[in-house]
Amino acid sequence: MADVRAVALLSGGLDSTLAVRLLIDQGIEVKALHFYTGFCITETKRRLGQVRSDGQQYVNPALKAAAQLRVPIEIVDISEEYFNIVLNPKYGYGKNVNPCIDCRIFMLRKAKEIMEREGYHFVVTGEVLGQRPMSQTLPRLRLIEKEAGLEGLILRPLSAKLLKPTIPEEKGWVDREKLLGIRGRSRKVQLELAKKYSLEYEQPAGGCCYLTDENYAFRFLEAFDREGTISRDDLLLFAVGRHFRLPSGTKVIVARNEGEVNFLKGFAGRYSHAYRMDRPGTFVLIKGSPAEDELRTIADIIARYSKKEQSQIYMKVSGRELILEGKPIDDETLERMRVAKEGAKA
Repeated sequence: MADVRAVALLSGGLDSTLAVRLLIDQGIEVKALHFYTGFCITETKRRLGQVRSDGQQYVNPALKAAAQLRVPIEIVDISEEYFNIVLNPKYGYGKNVNPCIDCRIFMLRKAKEIMEREGYHFVVTGEVLGQRPMSQTLPRLRLIEKEAGLEGLILRPLSAKLLKPTIPEEKGWVDREKLLGIRGRSRKVQLELAKKYSLEYEQPAGGCCYLTDENYAFRFLEAFDREGTISRDDLLLFAVGRHFRLPSGTKVIVARNEGEVNFLKGFAGRYSHAYRMDRPGTFVLIKGSPAEDELRTIADIIARYSKKEQSQIYMKVSGRELILEGKPIDDETLERMRVAKEGAKA
């Protein structure tokens, strides 16, 4: 039906891209919605100016998918409100610090607002029954739908034949027979469809959210244990740099590349910081009040990550400015202070 219109949650991953494509094939007018939370791994790397292993620039996966699908897309910045979801999830966390159920409810409520305000008929998602153990079981899908106020109005084209018919199907807006019945974690059907449609996609599985990353979660939980609280700045900083905890409890965050140097410099106005001043080198953010003897340790850490050579270090700590000579700290001492899950890349 030419006059049927839907809004679709588009992450840029394979499932959401295919869900939109299946609706387009039925002549449904689709507007894509991409919710910016601040925790997308690919988008963060793009903003930091990083490049892929093949030298290509990172691009926003949702924008890339919308361009392939030739559908309009609206980027909805929910990052301000989303911080509270991360810190206080009603339905708890998944394996790491991912509040998946609360996340879906929140995004779908936002989608409902746009749907009603702009005269769309229903909402489309790329969810697959049984693919994610926390949020995509049948009871959880029903819970999310109810909490979002969208009962009967969320169409999941990839698993529709395994679910109760939705209002769009019952009204004949969508042909149920042209939808799919995918269940579980296998991506075999999706990969075959991607090949059929010549679709490029960001990742075959696993998502693009730092909150599901085990090293990010380790930093989150370590900070809460040591500091008793998590700030909005922390939620951003957990995703960048190398993190070290000094004996006093002070956190030192070391930039790994130019993009992270520029990112951490953006926090220099409200945190102590230090950097190599005699030659190009790294930049560190200092959260806390280091003991006097730890200032030398910080200088030595900077020297270690500034070509492993003796360096002249500028510091501004608690409003006090000083210059120290740093000598590369030994790896054994460094590892004792590192904040990272054992075996995780940091």
